[in-house]
Amino acid sequence: MINKESYFIKQFIKSKYIGDDGAVIGKYVYSMDAFFENVHFKREWMSLKQIAIKSMLVNISDAIVMNAIPKYALLSVAIPKDFTKKNLKELASGFKKIAKKYNIEIIGGDTISNNKLDISVTIISKIKKRAKATKRDGAKIGDIVCNTGTLGKVKKDLDLLLNGKKVSKNSKFITPKLNDKFFYKIAPYITTAMDISDGLFFELARLSKQNKVGFDFNQKIEKSIGCSGEEYEILFTFNPKYKNKIEKIAKKYNIDLNMFATVSKGKYNCSCVEHHFKKEN
Repeated sequence: MINKESYFIKQFIKSKYIGDDGAVIGKYVYSMDAFFENVHFKREWMSLKQIAIKSMLVNISDAIVMNAIPKYALLSVAIPKDFTKKNLKELASGFKKIAKKYNIEIIGGDTISNNKLDISVTIISKIKKRAKATKRDGAKIGDIVCNTGTLGKVKKDLDLLLNGKKVSKNSKFITPKLNDKFFYKIAPYITTAMDISDGLFFELARLSKQNKVGFDFNQKIEKSIGCSGEEYEILFTFNPKYKNKIEKIAKKYNIDLNMFATVSKGKYNCSCVEHHFKKEN
C-alpha cells in the first residue's frame, strides 16, 4: 500500500521550499498544519479551549524547530452548525491565550459552516537578523542524535482515549509542552532539527532520507516509545564537540536529553503503522 501523503507531496517536489517543517523564504518561515475532528482529535476528549490551544501549539512547534520566532497567524475554522455563541467564545479564547503567550498577532483567515470542527493554522515566523534557519538536512557522519524529554507517555494516553478512558488534563497529548527558550539557545550548535509529531521512528526515517544516512544506536528503543506520536519533543543532531555546551544549556532550562545514537552510513526504515491514531494489532 502506498503512503498517500508522501505520494501527494511528491507531485510538488520541484519546489525548493518543500521538505522542512516550514518554508524558508528570505528571513521568514511559513508553516501550516491541519487539526481536524475525528482525524487528530475527538471532541469528547478535549474542551473547545484545549482544542484551539493545541491547534496553535502544534504549528508554533514547527516554527521553533526551524529557529524562527512566530509573529503572525492565519486561522481557517470549519464551524459545526450546532455551535452556540458560548462555544465560539470558548474556542476563540484558546486561540487568543496562545497568541498572547507567544506574542503572535492573528491577522485573518477564513470560516465556513461544517458538520464537524476542522482547524488549519498558518504561522508566519521570522528568523533573527544574525541567525540561520535550522533545517532537516545537514546531519554529518559522527553527529550525535538526541531527543528532548521522555517519550512514550503520549501513546499510552492516546490508547486510553481510543478505548473510551480519561487522561490527565496535564497530559502532553492534550497540551504539548514546547521547549522554545532551550531550542533558541542550542540552535547555533546543532546540524538538524525537527519536532516529533508522528513519532521518533517516523522522524528518524525522514532524517535518514533527507541526509542519506543511517544511525548507530547505543540503546534499545521499544516500539511503544519510538512509535509514540503527538509528542512534540525535539529531535536534533549535533557535532560531539558541542556536547558539553548543549548539556549545560539543557541543565539551565531543566530539559532532559536522550542521546541515543550517532549518525552513520546506511539507511533507516520506520516500522510503525502509517498513522498513530490507528490501533496496532
